[in-house]
Amino acid sequence: MAENTGNPAIRLQRLWHTLRPLPGGRWLFSRLLGWLVPYSGSIGAVVMELRPGYARLELSDRRQVRNHLHSVHAVALTNLGELTSGLALLTGLPAEVRGIPVHIAIEFHKKARGRLVAQSRCNPPSVAAALDFEVYADIHDASAELVAHTTVRWRLSPLPS
Repeated sequence: MAENTGNPAIRLQRLWHTLRPLPGGRWLFSRLLGWLVPYSGSIGAVVMELRPGYARLELSDRRQVRNHLHSVHAVALTNLGELTSGLALLTGLPAEVRGIPVHIAIEFHKKARGRLVAQSRCNPPSVAAALDFEVYADIHDASAELVAHTTVRWRLSPLPS
């Protein structure tokens, strides 16, 4: 079967493998990802590691993502969790499968301050027909304390022929 280059996850993987080894490549990849997915790019997270079934992103604590309590805003954390889960999942799916989030839940464990690290690991399923699949992303602070736990239910389906 010919590779489907119309799948954005395939394009992202190629871009990651091209830019990652370059000086500033992770930063540049993250900015391009933000250009391709503008809302997700609004938080300015940097992709540190990306491989099928795994993603690790970092988010700097800065004024643009803070709330009135001088901590990272709940919606910025939710955005970070969804983005991290999506990168882990979508880069692990075959080219002929697509996914979209249909449900997001997040548990906040403490105020988010300082540099944050989000990680997601999953084993993407085989997809012959539409199905829902949950992916989790944990966000930790610089002290490795859990700040938030995100659960994203993704609707996966084969691309239309």
